[in-house]
Amino acid sequence: MAPKVLIVFTSNDKLVNSDHKTGYYLPEIAHPYYVFKNAGAEVVAASEKGGEPPLDSSSVDAFKEDADSKKFLNDSEAQAWIKNSKPLSAFPAPAKEFDAIFYPGGHGPLIGLPESKESQDLIRAFYESNRVVSAVCHAPAVLTDVKLSDGSYLVNGRSVTSFTNEEEEQAGLTNNVPWLVETRLQERGAKFNKGKPWTENVVVDKDSSGRILITGANPQSGAQLAKDVLKSIAV
Repeated sequence: MAPKVLIVFTSNDKLVNSDHKTGYYLPEIAHPYYVFKNAGAEVVAASEKGGEPPLDSSSVDAFKEDADSKKFLNDSEAQAWIKNSKPLSAFPAPAKEFDAIFYPGGHGPLIGLPESKESQDLIRAFYESNRVVSAVCHAPAVLTDVKLSDGSYLVNGRSVTSFTNEEEEQAGLTNNVPWLVETRLQERGAKFNKGKPWTENVVVDKDSSGRILITGANPQSGAQLAKDVLKSIAV
């Protein structure tokens, strides 16, 4: 049976102290999307509000020569898929029909999704039932307020990565985010794995109970993260 992945997008298009619009970051869905599709996986798009999630236009320009990003923007099937995302409320936990949940990054997920009870309930349900929880770049922000059934933070003691403080400084947006993902994860007790800036870095954390958490650091990490999600589903 083909694996089924729920992909959850932000509906937030605003940064802090800035008029610059944000949203999801193009390669962080384009690369995983084609890894999943080429493997025969079924992907279902969701977002906080449903409909078309906001796309960070700066990512279109930054990755204008990237093959998968160009393909995704010109792929009528992919565009219809993303523009018709279903509201997160359409997938109440435990959403047992899915094998994995994945959150693409961009600065958008820093506001709204981390506090979303619907999102938190889904993440907890997937994690505690040994289904894959995954997020890339800024999207590990959605993990930071999730508590398990025993009241502990999900990321406490877990090995994770995300967009680093150093990368945020290099991007020039440290003053335009509500908090730094690396710092917040560490505050919640996570073991943070920091790679070289702007290079592929994916961390697969599987505990003794079989609970699986997969995080990627940046736009360069999306494809490998998707491959690791598929490998973890197959085990």
